[in-house]
Amino acid sequence: MIDGTWIFAATETVQLFNDWQNIQFVQIGCVLGVCGILIALTQWLLPFFADVVPSRFRLYFLAAVPVIRLALITVAILWIIPLVFNVTFENFLVIAGGASVAIGFAFKDYVSSLIAGVVAVFERPYRPGDWVRIGQHYGEVRSVGLRAISMRTPTDDMVTIPHLAIWTNHIANSNNGERTLMCVADFYISVAHDAMWIRSRLRDVALTSAYLDYGRPINVVVVQQPWGTHYKVKAYPFDMRDQFELVSDVTIRGKQMLMEEGILEPAVPVVVHSQRET
Repeated sequence: MIDGTWIFAATETVQLFNDWQNIQFVQIGCVLGVCGILIALTQWLLPFFADVVPSRFRLYFLAAVPVIRLALITVAILWIIPLVFNVTFENFLVIAGGASVAIGFAFKDYVSSLIAGVVAVFERPYRPGDWVRIGQHYGEVRSVGLRAISMRTPTDDMVTIPHLAIWTNHIANSNNGERTLMCVADFYISVAHDAMWIRSRLRDVALTSAYLDYGRPINVVVVQQPWGTHYKVKAYPFDMRDQFELVSDVTIRGKQMLMEEGILEPAVPVVVHSQRET
């Protein structure tokens, strides 16, 4: 009985495929060749027409390239399957089962992103309006979808990041749902100066900024370095979108104040890595 079962299974497995003598390899080659030629023409012609048509239609031509390519590949696959496989209802179930396993492995990252999206809803590492850093990207979260978030960077780029990133990356949330966040303006001054006076003047510079949130504290941190003194002016903008304007305003007016007072910057070159890239 066992031997009979194995023989039956082997027979069914063999019957999934047509006889090699009946497989039309020439026709399969022609289908693949025509499909490749049409894809190549599509990838050349549509961008060509996109450059000559009115600009309002350009994006439609470019967006059609991957759609047409996918349609051509689908047609070619559907054309070739009956030429290779013995298509019956039983064989269809076997092929569909194997294909579902393959598709499951192929889309495991997509499913993982969906699960991470559900986790993000409850843990809330980011939400629309938050300014976050994920990997090398920093910007404002514009929308949170089921699979990914859309982030607008300070350079006005829209970046799409799958929720899958929360498994492998640290999420730095600058405001965590609040309406403002901390900004840091850096100053580097040579050793010979009155640190107490400089710290007070830098605080006054931040206090008189038009972008400042006066309800939040201003802090000036002083760090001594071998080449001089590093001042960090920490303040909060009234609106998160003004964070770069606040840093620029405090930096410009702070440097002007130091120049008017004859305060020198370090004579040696200093490599500085800012906390928040613009």
